[in-house]
Amino acid sequence: MLKIKRVYEKAKEDDGYRILIDRLWPRGLSKEKAEIKYWAKEIAPSNNLRKTFHRGGINFDEFKELYIKELNSNQEGKAFLEIIDLKLKEGDITLLYGSKNEKNNNGLVLKDWLEEHL
Repeated sequence: MLKIKRVYEKAKEDDGYRILIDRLWPRGLSKEKAEIKYWAKEIAPSNNLRKTFHRGGINFDEFKELYIKELNSNQEGKAFLEIIDLKLKEGDITLLYGSKNEKNNNGLVLKDWLEEHL
């Protein structure tokens, strides 16, 4: 099962393989406490897209469209899909994001994109 949650939420055993999907390390969180198995910063939104969205320069629908374009053209995308496919055969995966906004974030977009391509 592929899940998403905020990286600041306590790690649970049923999270399975925990992957941080942000380009920046979460502020104030130690690596030990985060219990992250893999940091997929190469698959995160570009710095420009991330900053534009967080500053209110574009709405979530525009962000989603642009992030999907980035994912589709990302050279690391195929390798990341292979990692996800392999790890899902072993158990659950939890994609971890840092955003406070639980309804509009890169984790939701990435999860949908992964499910569409697996």
